[in-house]
Amino acid sequence: MPHERFQFTGVGGHQLAATLDSPDGPIRAYALFAHCFTCGKDVLAAKRIAVALTAKGIATLRFDFTGLGSSEGDFANSTFSSNVADLVRAADHLRETRAAPAILIGHSLGGAAILAAAGQIAEAKAVVTIAAPSDPAHVTHLFKDKVDDIRAQGEVEVSLAGRPFRIKREFLDDVAEQNLMAQVTKLHKALLVMHSPTDDTVGIDSATHIFVAARHPKSFVSLAGSDHLLTGTQDAAYVADLIGAWAERYVDLAAPQLAADAGSAPRNVVVQETRASKFQQTVTTGPHRMLADEPAAVGGQDSGPGPYDFVLAGLGACTSMTMRMYADRKSLRLDRVTVTLTHSKIYAKDCEECETRDGMLDQIDRVIRIEGELDADQRKRLMEIADKCPVHKTLTSEIRIITKATE
Repeated sequence: MPHERFQFTGVGGHQLAATLDSPDGPIRAYALFAHCFTCGKDVLAAKRIAVALTAKGIATLRFDFTGLGSSEGDFANSTFSSNVADLVRAADHLRETRAAPAILIGHSLGGAAILAAAGQIAEAKAVVTIAAPSDPAHVTHLFKDKVDDIRAQGEVEVSLAGRPFRIKREFLDDVAEQNLMAQVTKLHKALLVMHSPTDDTVGIDSATHIFVAARHPKSFVSLAGSDHLLTGTQDAAYVADLIGAWAERYVDLAAPQLAADAGSAPRNVVVQETRASKFQQTVTTGPHRMLADEPAAVGGQDSGPGPYDFVLAGLGACTSMTMRMYADRKSLRLDRVTVTLTHSKIYAKDCEECETRDGMLDQIDRVIRIEGELDADQRKRLMEIADKCPVHKTLTSEIRIITKATE
């Protein structure tokens, strides 16, 4: 199971530490996970659920909120609202580098935060809460004997799960101002509420309030026998199994189809060194992940296609797809298209129709095999259509590449 660690910039400008757990095979969907109050991305429940979801083809992003785990910043300066904003930032990062999350999952206070953030993540189709409070202010009962001191002094150290944390008056004011149920009413996404009837940290009444406020489609699952943190060995696996089965109804977990034409919204292609060898790279676009490399003859390991192989593959795929679309539209009896391509360098002086006369030029040889019961005119027209594929037009037109540096 690929296990990638990286950072992204939170709403406060701090670098937040994240982990993306991906399946060994194709990625069917992306999920975003929000952990419990003061926990962290590596809390057992988060890790176990993320790992279990990868077995179902769902890649899961989890990260440490400000001042927790390996993330920068001061926990005392964070609020419920800032956590919600960071969840939106995390979704933005997935959208920009891979694909936006289709599934949102939140545990405990993270569940409340996920509900609050869901309306700002348009691509999300399914939302899951696990032991979530219906009112974010519920979290203050964990340090209820210090609330008056916090209001009086502005900031006080409290003990949570045996660890010291500083809580500010701003945090109390922020959770008190939340109207989470109003947001749940306007969720307009499939909702799965999961809660243990014996949860002694967040009572089952919270699940009832969330479920009643939400509109259909909505589902409730009792996590009977589980504790609030899902510390039981089988509890997280059970939750992940339920999420995977339930999400099938609302999220298209099949491999997404390629865009039918160049007018469709483009997806980012992200290329990153693996550092496993001299040239090896991971290439990620949407839910698809592959390797790029160079042949052994030039110092690579030949673990994936080379850069020019990808260029040729793009042209070949586009050529075949464009011809297929035309044939289907015209009801032609086209059985199969096979495109074979090679790239080489030639002397400009050897190209009579080229404008450039000096130096070397790139040349792509494209051989197209057309199978089917087609007459000469139909075959001729299909060959003309091949030159109209969007990638062909891109490669033969002026291309502007804008390069920027980022941290």
